[in-house]
Amino acid sequence: MSRVTSGKVTHARHRKVVNAAKGYYGQRSRNFRTATQAVDKANQYATRDRKNRKRSFRALWIQRINAAVRAIDPTLTYSRFIFALDKAGIEVDRKVLADLAVHEPEAFGQIVEKARAATA
Repeated sequence: MSRVTSGKVTHARHRKVVNAAKGYYGQRSRNFRTATQAVDKANQYATRDRKNRKRSFRALWIQRINAAVRAIDPTLTYSRFIFALDKAGIEVDRKVLADLAVHEPEAFGQIVEKARAATA
């Protein structure tokens, strides 16, 4: 009875890792052991940065909303505006507000006026 080797399985596993490391610099894209380390670290970064991307976009939306609100009314701050939106019962998330502020300034201006009227 002949012995069973794991050649096919091992080769497939190695090929999968090396293909994932395609485009990496030097031995990181060719050598299995180094490629494994590089791919594992890249996956760690990818997982971490999916969270960071959400954080960065929220910060960007807040900056855009703040700038647009202050352009309409210099005395109104971002935090007062969000408080006024809550008082007025306007439920629009920051992503949509930032998009309105950039692409539809007149519609954003109307939202600001309604929010300001709710607190006055």
